[in-house]
Amino acid sequence: MERINMSKPKVIVICGPTASGKTALSIELAKKINGEIVSADSMQIYKKMDIGTAKTTKEEMQGIKHYMQDFVEPNLRYSVADYKKDAEMAIEEILKKGKTPIVVGGTGLYVDSLVYGIEYQDIKLDEKYREELEERVQKEGLEKLYEEATQIDSEAMKKISHNDKKRIMRVLEIYKATGKNKTEQEIESRKSGVKYDYKVYAINMDREVLYDRINKRVDFMIDEGLIEEVKKILNEYKEFPTAMQGLGYKEVVEYLDGKISKEDMIEKIKQETRRYAKRQITWFKKNKQTIWIGPHDLQKILDTL
Repeated sequence: MERINMSKPKVIVICGPTASGKTALSIELAKKINGEIVSADSMQIYKKMDIGTAKTTKEEMQGIKHYMQDFVEPNLRYSVADYKKDAEMAIEEILKKGKTPIVVGGTGLYVDSLVYGIEYQDIKLDEKYREELEERVQKEGLEKLYEEATQIDSEAMKKISHNDKKRIMRVLEIYKATGKNKTEQEIESRKSGVKYDYKVYAINMDREVLYDRINKRVDFMIDEGLIEEVKKILNEYKEFPTAMQGLGYKEVVEYLDGKISKEDMIEKIKQETRRYAKRQITWFKKNKQTIWIGPHDLQKILDTL
């Protein structure tokens, strides 16, 4: 029987789809176990983007310290390699205080980089190649690039949808820059081992209930001033901010550009968010060590720690 390595510090992970109740559950858990929270959300890292990312408010935090939120300018690129380095620094800081780190979020790549110890190479963006790919999307269609990416890395493409332009292009960019595909790099990087004893929980619920929560959240974001938030960011930055390509933001930009109506914009954000939630559930289901829970299963977490 394999001996469990008790010397590794314990780190709890609460992941799952958007709008599933991760924030509320993690704060209740932190209060119970003297924990602090490390965000694993690729949009909440950005400054000034509060409404559209459902960033945790001071009131919601209830005095629990949060790391990895609200620290990157919207026009800057922030890689998974950057995240892993910064998140592990935050985890170390929490452990030094004698507290329990709780990693919370729905960005699968962020979670996997920690849980599996994946060292993503920080590949610098080749602007010229990115422009070439953008031109090819316009001329040949995204499906053509999807097929090419599948030939390069069929394993990675199983988790990428046919209309996910950003991630399709990233597979091609990684291969061009390194001569190795993303899956090969992940396998190699996992050999270095994992620093912590991760206990991974994922929230799931009835799909219709989740979709209803998503729809209501989008309506709330619009009421809270999402359109004004986007206008302010676009006015502040001369070049188009990287983060504006994020879900909920790119649709508002389309509306402000006069390409779609306000009603269509709202419906599109809801639809794309529901699709994203579905992809998140699929992503986290492949993690065999995950314990699935409901949004109010605090006791289940406490019983299994």
